[in-house]
Amino acid sequence: MFALADCNNFFVSCERVFRPDLEGKPVVVLSGNDGCVVSRSNEAKALGIKMGVPLYQIKPLVDKEGVVCFSSNFSLYGDLSDRVMSMIRRCTSRFDQYSIDECFFNIDHIAADRQKSYCEQLVKDIRRGVGIPVSIGIAPSKTLAKVASKYAKQYPGYHGVCEIRTEEQRLKALSSFEIGDVWGIGRRAKVKLQNAGIYTALDFTLKTATFARNVLNKPGLLTWQELRGQDAIDITQLPAKQSITTSRTFASAITDPTLLEEQIANFCAHCARQLRTQNSVAQQLYVYAHTSAFRTDIEQHYLSELVTLPVATSNTQELISYALNAFRKAYRPGVLYKKAGVVLLKVIPETAVVPDLFDTKDRSREKRLQRVLDHIDDRLGKRSIILGSQMTSQQSVYKTEHKSPLYTTDLRDIITIKAT
Repeated sequence: MFALADCNNFFVSCERVFRPDLEGKPVVVLSGNDGCVVSRSNEAKALGIKMGVPLYQIKPLVDKEGVVCFSSNFSLYGDLSDRVMSMIRRCTSRFDQYSIDECFFNIDHIAADRQKSYCEQLVKDIRRGVGIPVSIGIAPSKTLAKVASKYAKQYPGYHGVCEIRTEEQRLKALSSFEIGDVWGIGRRAKVKLQNAGIYTALDFTLKTATFARNVLNKPGLLTWQELRGQDAIDITQLPAKQSITTSRTFASAITDPTLLEEQIANFCAHCARQLRTQNSVAQQLYVYAHTSAFRTDIEQHYLSELVTLPVATSNTQELISYALNAFRKAYRPGVLYKKAGVVLLKVIPETAVVPDLFDTKDRSREKRLQRVLDHIDDRLGKRSIILGSQMTSQQSVYKTEHKSPLYTTDLRDIITIKAT
């Protein structure tokens, strides 16, 4: 049996850990530059606030209902995620983290009749130890475990844990589960299935395997098998990303090349870490920056440079060096750049790299050094060690008017208690 642990309204829950006065109140967390809603408390959902809605569109509702808004605080969220995951990891021999707030883990070492109560205790321990509410779904396949976790989150009567163990439970759960909410069914797949008269997960499972493959190809067949109770998806073998992108829109336009170079260096570092996480390397690098398309009163300019790397790499320092050289070549003084980004292209497994006879770098030494730096970041927090090009200024170029303190990752923001 598999268990899927999913942190409830994770970003909001992280903010509430240090603001218990916000329990029961509508709370939202905003995207970069305080643009759109990316996390909502149940109270905010009840007010009709949709995921992804721009803040300016709901400003009257926010003011009227006293909705509390927070800027994204990813350092805090990442640290609390690590604490939750470490508690779960200690309880199982097989653990696969799927996202910042979700993980699959195996519970076959627990007797079948004790698995639900075991997970209920784990939910209580995490809430007591970290302060984050968690829902757990138990089922014979990962997709069914995702279904079960959604029911656990939706209905308080499950006490944080729902299991789909019997055929009767499976049929009942899938009969009221919308096809568009199934893990692996995207918007296009949802439309295709609805056009074929399929509206629930149960409807899909009643079709044949041939139908599933013909309509949704192999991924659709795997989902069909999983919904029927077969363990068919290994998340450690999901296809790696073929390209990796990091980009940001700035709070106000930037002309200072030093500030722009700092952002591009940070974008490169973030992309490089994702490369190493999936054991890949990039063969090409694309850097861009452009003005705001909505500003008709200024000169429009799109900076773009494509670099083909002599040797495919995931080394942060090397990627930053190529990116900054490309940027400096295309940068135009005086232009008001509103957005910039870095894209790593032609991503391949690191095992597929063919050594270059004329390569002067000691690749094995650099790989060992990078592994040590990543380990330090994992132990002490992200950006514990960074390159000089990533911190050329202390000026923020993003709008974060509602950002909470870094309670767990910065001693300057450590929580204080006053006794009277």
